[in-house]
Amino acid sequence: MQVRTRHTPYFGVARLLLAPGEVVLAEPGRMVATSYGMAIDARAQGGFLKSLTRAALGTEGPAVALYTAPAQGGWVDLAPSLPGDLHVLELDGKTGWCLSRTAWLAAPATVQFDPEWPGLQALFGGEGGFLTHVLGQGPLVLAACGALDVVTLKAGELVTMDPGHVLAYADTVQVRLRAATHNGSQSIRTGEGLVFDFAGPGEVLAQSRDPRGLASWLRAAATVSRG
Repeated sequence: MQVRTRHTPYFGVARLLLAPGEVVLAEPGRMVATSYGMAIDARAQGGFLKSLTRAALGTEGPAVALYTAPAQGGWVDLAPSLPGDLHVLELDGKTGWCLSRTAWLAAPATVQFDPEWPGLQALFGGEGGFLTHVLGQGPLVLAACGALDVVTLKAGELVTMDPGHVLAYADTVQVRLRAATHNGSQSIRTGEGLVFDFAGPGEVLAQSRDPRGLASWLRAAATVSRG
């Protein structure tokens, strides 16, 4: 799979160029257009797809759209639900990445969501959470809310970030998740009331807008308009 992006950094669209018979996994409902003859399957049935569903969304049921190129190959255009930049993360088969559950847009079948990753459950217990983990090799397309910042940390360099602005970080980065203040509520499912402490070496991908803040603004605007 090759990826070409356009209309970035504000309203990114990713064109996925597929070889004959190649399969790509994508977030459902994000298709803009495809070349003629592209096969589309939105069912998640057992095995790898079932694992991907649980890992990526924390639920059972349909979680991905599958696009399979015809004999002559083809392309798929995808656009995320939120306005912002796109980033193509090239997985090398060695280093895994932790992603925000709202971050991923598309990946080839050689990239796998890791259903065995304990993640936030190991720190706080319970189910769910706002992160998932990916392994494998190939281009992983990520969608940011707003603009994208690539923060490259040197060995021992520290930075603190709000979870709503964290798009992804490499396994090489050391991570601590803690309460932002001594009082107030925290949510392991959304990241509200928490902050990340990162230590290098490695990369952290950040987004300039918090999807939670955008959702709150839209709810408030809808309330005003109804009033």
